[in-house]
Amino acid sequence: MTAAWGRGLATVTTDGVVLDTWFREFGLGEPTESGITDEYRAAERHDEVRGVDIRAVAITIDTAVAPADASDAYLRLHLLSGRLMQPRTIELDGIFGKLTNVAWTSLGPAPIDSIEELRWRVRRNGGTLVVHGVDKFPRMTDYVIPSGVRIADASRVRLGAHLASGTTVMHEGFVNFNAGTLGTSMVEGRISAGVVVGDGSDIGGGASTQGTLSGGGKEMISIGERCLVGAEAGIGISLGDECVVEAGLYVTAGTLVAVHSGTGVEVVKARQLSGAGGLLYRRNSQTGAVEALPRSAKWDGLNTQLHQND
Repeated sequence: MTAAWGRGLATVTTDGVVLDTWFREFGLGEPTESGITDEYRAAERHDEVRGVDIRAVAITIDTAVAPADASDAYLRLHLLSGRLMQPRTIELDGIFGKLTNVAWTSLGPAPIDSIEELRWRVRRNGGTLVVHGVDKFPRMTDYVIPSGVRIADASRVRLGAHLASGTTVMHEGFVNFNAGTLGTSMVEGRISAGVVVGDGSDIGGGASTQGTLSGGGKEMISIGERCLVGAEAGIGISLGDECVVEAGLYVTAGTLVAVHSGTGVEVVKARQLSGAGGLLYRRNSQTGAVEALPRSAKWDGLNTQLHQND
């Protein structure tokens, strides 16, 4: 099934640029009721303070083809954050070109070129305008809050992130769009665009995962189940289940790794180990060599009490 639908409200500038679209209702397949209903038409208005129009939107899209416009793109991001689709299963090619850079304020999205005038209008009436960010993607929690999650700092999770029930994102954790968790997970580091994290895994404080948005990268990074990426560590390869990356160690695809097995030691590039499970990646404290050893002990895993988020 590649069809999806949504009904909601778009914020549109006077020259017709869509700043955002919030979908109150959305789903897969065809809608049971097509078109814009009276309920949504009654919500249409002109916002004098921000100088924008609020317009009703009802669309049906094909998630297997690239986004056609901004509202189409926003529906895809809602589907991901609403957990109706998982990362990498929806076409997002060209999404940056469909979205405009927006000032995300305490009054809602506003055009960047009029932000100083908006600030003045608010101030002269005794108020204060808070600008949460200037970006093409808003905070997820302003549009979708999935059940069973805990997010310490909402500004660090973009709309389009996929957070499975039981996920906890701590203050310095970050989750990009088209990325996220597939089960109970602790996120204290960075989950970059396109990266998925398996059930029972922990991305340690300051840890990083390489995405595919910069540098022409094509590798889609996956972290398996019951893995631990230590504090300040990082990976540019996929991890299979039951893997540990030592704190402070960054393993890129080209890192030379000494693989220890029952038959001896073989030095390979880390990309040859991508997806392998049951490995401990560490740096030998005496020689400085990066090593991959079979796990000799099972990680105790996550604290279940910390992830009872309902």
